[in-house]
Amino acid sequence: MFFPLHDENPVRRFPLLTVLLIAANAAVFLYEVGLGERAAMFIQAFGAIPSEVLDPRAWGRPVVSGDLPFAAPPEPLTLVTSMFLHGGVMHLVGNMVYLWIFGNNIEDVLGPVRFLVFYLIGGLAAGLAHVFLSPSSVVPAVGASGAISAILGAYLVLYPRARVRALLFLGIFIRLVWVPAVVLLVFWFVLQILSATVASAGQGGVAWFAHIGGFIAGLLLIRPMLLGRRAA
Repeated sequence: MFFPLHDENPVRRFPLLTVLLIAANAAVFLYEVGLGERAAMFIQAFGAIPSEVLDPRAWGRPVVSGDLPFAAPPEPLTLVTSMFLHGGVMHLVGNMVYLWIFGNNIEDVLGPVRFLVFYLIGGLAAGLAHVFLSPSSVVPAVGASGAISAILGAYLVLYPRARVRALLFLGIFIRLVWVPAVVLLVFWFVLQILSATVASAGQGGVAWFAHIGGFIAGLLLIRPMLLGRRAA
């Protein structure tokens, strides 16, 4: 198993939007932690629950009582709000490492506005993949990994030969290695497919189909979104 640390793929401009997305995710997580026991209600309100996203009767139904200082969004909107929630420190840190390593290059080639559109569309595609493939689930799906999966798909299309410094886990042994992006990202994608195959839909845990859906969206979207984009 690989865990990337950095890549040899310089950018031409400071990746401001990537940094802002990381800051937004961190800020929401800190707020979530500060809620204490009410954090579960926060996740219930702003996470994407497949059975409720697919049920128009639930769209206007209050998710929480007056224990939070804001109203829960309509269920379809949770496909967006859920992108900024995380289930723990390692969940957040892992996602943000991937966002920084691979997102800065995709922002560099798209520009900040198109990158934001790409990020949101990729996250929505990932969320919808999870919703439609786990339609009866009542577990809130949270995390930026769907949108980040789209970034990984785009990176594979544009920079398959870029070298990535990664930790390679071989049982109890860990090695630092340089690996082509195509090897790391194809391995990652195959791992998502295998994990989705053995996982029980709607039983909580990781939303593997969201990763798969986001990755495929990134593969398909990146070339069309580059159309008309002038090189800096």
